[in-house]
Order: sequence, then C-alpha cells, then structure tokens
Amino acid sequence: MRDDARDDARHDARHMDQALVLARRGLGNTWPNPAVGCVIIRDGVVVGRGWTQPGGRPHAEVMALAQAGAAARGATAYVTLEPCAHHGKTPPCAEALVRAGIACVVSALTDPDPRVAGRGHAILRAAGVEVREGLRADMARELQQGFLSRITRGRPMLTLKLANSFDGRIATASGESQWITGPEARRHSHMLRLIHDAVMVGGGTARADRPALNVRGFGPVRQPVRIVVSASDLPEMPAEDGDHGPLWQLSGPPEAVMAELGRRGLTRVFCEGGGELAASLLRAGLVDRLVGYTAGMALGADGRPSVAGLGLAHLADAPRFRLLETRRLGADVLHLWQRD
Repeated sequence: MRDDARDDARHDARHMDQALVLARRGLGNTWPNPAVGCVIIRDGVVVGRGWTQPGGRPHAEVMALAQAGAAARGATAYVTLEPCAHHGKTPPCAEALVRAGIACVVSALTDPDPRVAGRGHAILRAAGVEVREGLRADMARELQQGFLSRITRGRPMLTLKLANSFDGRIATASGESQWITGPEARRHSHMLRLIHDAVMVGGGTARADRPALNVRGFGPVRQPVRIVVSASDLPEMPAEDGDHGPLWQLSGPPEAVMAELGRRGLTRVFCEGGGELAASLLRAGLVDRLVGYTAGMALGADGRPSVAGLGLAHLADAPRFRLLETRRLGADVLHLWQRD
C-alpha cells in the first residue's frame, strides 16, 4: 500500500471512530431508532458533527449538516449506519446529504431495516455521490446490537445483570441484600441503566424490594422504561415523572414478553433479576450479555442464589458466554460476557 493510501486509510478510520463515539451518546435515548453518529470532513477539517437526538429525531446526519452549513458542499460524511431512505416523520437522510452537496459518504453498516436495506446507499450513488461501505463494521455492529436485534430477530438485545457474593448469592436466607456490592459497582450499574432503553425485573423482586428502577447520580436524564414481568398485582410504584420512566407490566412466556418489547420499539433491555426471571431468560436462550458484579464475601448454601434452577442434566446444555472484560470496581470485581 502506498504511503498516501495508508494515510487516507488512517484518516478514514479516525473520522469513523469519532462518529462511533458520537453515536454512543444516543444509547438508551433514541429507541425505536438506532443511535447513529455522523462526522463531516472538508479539506481535513471537521465542519459538522451530530448524533441521533433523544426520541430518535433529528437524525445524526441532519444535525451534522445543520452545523456544517455551506461547508458541506464537496465534503465527506462518515456515518455509523447507512443513511435512511424512507419518508417518515422526517425526510430521508440520504436525500438531505445529496441536497447539501456531500461528495462522499463513508458508512460502517448497511441498515437491515426493510425500509432502507441498501436503498439509502442507492439514492446516494444515483445522485453521483461516492459511497464506501464497511469501515469499522465490527465496532458499529457491536454498538448497534440492540437495534439490529430488534430488526432481525424481532426482540431487543437483553443484558442480564448479576450482583452477588463470591459464592453466587444475592441475599441471605432472610432476604437481606443491601448492600452486597459497594458504591462503585452500584454507580456503574446506574451507568448501564442509562445506556439501555428499559430496566426489567420480575414480580417477586418488585414486591420484595420495591426498586425505583431509575437512573440516579447522572443529573437530569431521559429515564428508562420500567418493566415488571408478573401476572400478579404489583405494589404501589412511583408514577411516571421526571425521575421515573413509564411503568409497563407484562406477563407470559419469556419469548412472548421479549417479542412484545420489540413490537413496542425497545432495542436494549437491562434485566436486574430476580433469580426466577434470570433463569427463565437463560433457559430460553434470550440473554445476549451478562454483567457480573462479584463481592468478596460468602453467604453460604442457605443464601438466595442469583439464578434459580435451570434443570440441566449435562454441562453441554449450559448457556455459555465469552469473556469481554474484567476489572476492579472499588472492592468488587466487574466482569462482562457476550453470548456467541
């Protein structure tokens, strides 16, 4: 590869990395739309930056074009997902890029939404815009896992959180559980609530703990939807307000619950237990990611397990996950896992 070609590739990668960082700002805020980032470069200078706004609009490209203004003409736009091609509540972003005079669009992923699915790229090419696809595709796919899951599998991505003692217990035999893990782990858990569309618990947890299921410690934020999976009456819980998201109660098989959440537009769900709900989701193969917080204490066999029985007869039947990261959080250990 020529030196100038290597330089171009490095510059392309750097600009797409900037767009991916912007896209992350939308996680937990943009459902049912994807969280997208866009950076517009002209003559090596950033002239426009944007990311999908809360509620899913305006889109990232529109925000970046508004910032760039006339400087967009002849520029290159780096977008983490194919620009949309359909008329909804806003015109297609592909057409907006054409009207602005963008000369080249570099995208990380093709949008699998049937309303787009290559049509955005086709609109650009038909208008004479150079299109390059697939830059940082793996990173963009990881970022868009929730949206991609809803579009291709009909359900949101599901993250299961387990905060337990070293021997896998979430409470003593009497039910005492506050606090097994320390403040650093709890703050990290709130950060994860922040980047998910919804927080989900089972009815038993709702009745025993009356959890707030909101994000605290990060200032004014768009609060996640609160989901309680239970066929029985729930205890009184805070009404939807600036500090609490909408409250949804659902019941039925876990597959049906997750499909309903997908129909309602959710892309990323953060499940915080309890043990019966965690077990049912694992048995159904619905858990995409595991987040574990492990404390240096032992509660013994009479403590309450973090996951109820799975009915496994063979190790080969156990759900398996691939370790992504492990690190210390205060006095506790954080470990992140991804289902292959």
